[in-house]
Amino acid sequence: MPINRIILYAHDVEATVRFYEKHFGFQASREAGDRIVELIPQDGGASLMVHPAAKGQRKGQSLIKLVFDVRDVEAFSRRCAQEGLVFGAIHQADGYQFANAKDPSGNPISISSRAFRKI
Repeated sequence: MPINRIILYAHDVEATVRFYEKHFGFQASREAGDRIVELIPQDGGASLMVHPAAKGQRKGQSLIKLVFDVRDVEAFSRRCAQEGLVFGAIHQADGYQFANAKDPSGNPISISSRAFRKI
């Protein structure tokens, strides 16, 4: 059974929505009276549901990391840096690269070329 939705808790829902729209091409879908903003990916994959965090929930407290598949980690990282999203060092792994950052709510994210490696 595929995973179709992932809930992200955010203290600043709108900043988190703008972040994923700007850097990863998601499109926001809002329903009247619903406090969750659903972010729909343009190229397929799971939707992100941005939910207001509880007052007692600590920023960045999570047990998951979102990984976005990109063919060219270096080029994507450079483009994002020009738009204000700075990834950490680019790491070399077994036939692929990856780099890490955080979204405005402190949730860990990663870009990775693992899906495109030659096995």
